[in-house]
Amino acid sequence: MPSPMVKPASKKSRLAMLVFGWIGTVAAISAGATLAQSPGEWPMAARDYASTRYSELNQITTANVARLQPAFTFETGVQRGQEGAPVVIGSTMYLQAPYPNYLYALDLSKPGANVKWKFEPRPDAGAQGVACCDVVNRGVAYAQGKIFMNTLDAQTIAVDAETGREVWRTRLGDITKGETITMAPLVVKNKVLVGNSGSELGVRGWLTALDTATGKIAWRAYATGPDSEVLIGPNFKPYYAGDRGKDLGVTTWPPGAWKIGGGTAWGWISYDAELDLIYYGTANPGPWNAEQRPGDNKWTAGIFARRPDTGEAIWFYQYAPHDQHDYNGTNENVLLDLDIKGQRRKVLVHPDRNGYVYVIDRATGEVVSATPFVKVTTTYGIDLENGRPRLNPKMQTRMGEMTRGVCPASPGGKDWQPSAWSPRTRLLYMPHQNLCQDMTTFQASYIAGTPYLGAEVVMYPGPGGHRGVFGAWDPVAAKMAWAIPENFPVWSGALATAGDVVFYGTMEGWFKAVHAKTGALLWQFKTDSGIIGQPISYQGPDGKQYVAILSGVGGWAGAVVSKDLDVRDGSAAKGFARAMRDLPQHTTKGGRLYVFALP
Repeated sequence: MPSPMVKPASKKSRLAMLVFGWIGTVAAISAGATLAQSPGEWPMAARDYASTRYSELNQITTANVARLQPAFTFETGVQRGQEGAPVVIGSTMYLQAPYPNYLYALDLSKPGANVKWKFEPRPDAGAQGVACCDVVNRGVAYAQGKIFMNTLDAQTIAVDAETGREVWRTRLGDITKGETITMAPLVVKNKVLVGNSGSELGVRGWLTALDTATGKIAWRAYATGPDSEVLIGPNFKPYYAGDRGKDLGVTTWPPGAWKIGGGTAWGWISYDAELDLIYYGTANPGPWNAEQRPGDNKWTAGIFARRPDTGEAIWFYQYAPHDQHDYNGTNENVLLDLDIKGQRRKVLVHPDRNGYVYVIDRATGEVVSATPFVKVTTTYGIDLENGRPRLNPKMQTRMGEMTRGVCPASPGGKDWQPSAWSPRTRLLYMPHQNLCQDMTTFQASYIAGTPYLGAEVVMYPGPGGHRGVFGAWDPVAAKMAWAIPENFPVWSGALATAGDVVFYGTMEGWFKAVHAKTGALLWQFKTDSGIIGQPISYQGPDGKQYVAILSGVGGWAGAVVSKDLDVRDGSAAKGFARAMRDLPQHTTKGGRLYVFALP
């Protein structure tokens, strides 16, 4: 619908927003972020290098958010899973659709959705057949006058932000081997950082850096293999002894298994400018059948700290040595400075799929705390002396046997959907799920470009019967401050704002605003499809604060709708179908951007 005519904000209100924005920026920088843009812009999926997803704008508050109205909508032209985050620079919004990965520039200086230009990258159609969990894309990044985007067929492209003209493109992977790219790139200094997807197809994981000006590959760091290819050298000093040793990316695998061992880097990357370190997680080892790969399977299901200029590894920590349940390590790492036991510490906070929220010293890799946030049956806790999980022997998988009551399920206590941090409340707002599963493993055979799993899982609701939760986590007290049960997994990202309003979406299609301090519902709006996108907030050229979200169900959790799966097949969507068999009764396919503002 067209945007209503609005009056520019007063000089006083604009000054207040600017002052408050710069206060928030300073706070973010102290936590390891650098924000080159103004408080009203959103230059990357996470907004800042610390991955806070926090907006300093405070025009929308707990007192007036109930008056929020649609300002305009825009069709992406693709009705598949919309997991992306728009970015906003100046008076232009940029957003990328799922495959075929259309990139749009919308002119925000005019009422409604006005397309400045549309870029069509034309990726290889064959990529659709090897995409693990829908043909999603999680966003773009702006830097140096260019929009950097990834395509499903494993290309990275730089596009002129003003004209939509292609500047360069570089092919990074091979879809015939099962390699795709779904993650949002991150630009650090003069490097575009990109990781691959495809652990479920026996892909060997990597993170690659490209030159922002030319697209030439500067370095590539693998997640498996010899130290020379993992970029491990004399400055690699992991905190725990179990991560020390020569060529562990080879010796912790059966002979040759590391070559098809997974560890892809399809999640989120954070950057600490003061320490000059990037942080990112590596995905599950392949195959899912753990008996085929005895050993710790380095360097999968963990987190790397690396130098952005060279890719040199500085430390590593493994969340799930010899991962048996597809727990990965690719979730977001939120960089914060916290007072813990009377000491100010530079940490990263990581809610993992294994069901624990980790607080880790981001200079050394030491685990400060690891606390369960969902029901966990696979482990009895994390041993802070050696960093390893205490495994529950009853939950260990064995070929030909059914392991029942595995909690959390393979999508984890929380999957890719990113949390948000508010420096005002000192709480982390976490969208997550409440799922358990039964799991059976069998021998898997590797054929390039085909599933390499060796497991079947059937998922179902966890304790209480609800399948999702949106909660506020206190990382210092290591406990949930409040939680909202949701019928379906909360598969959208979160947004925290300086108005003490937090936004998230549900798979039924509700876009919700809740009170940051209490979780009380303040406002909700029903979109035409389930929401799995990432909300953002920006200041328009008219001086008003806007909130934007992509609506369009899909992804792993929503595949029963976006891929028209038969919900009677409990093994469909890698076992997610049974847990989501009633989703088609609550939502339909979609692909629409919604933008909201106060009247």
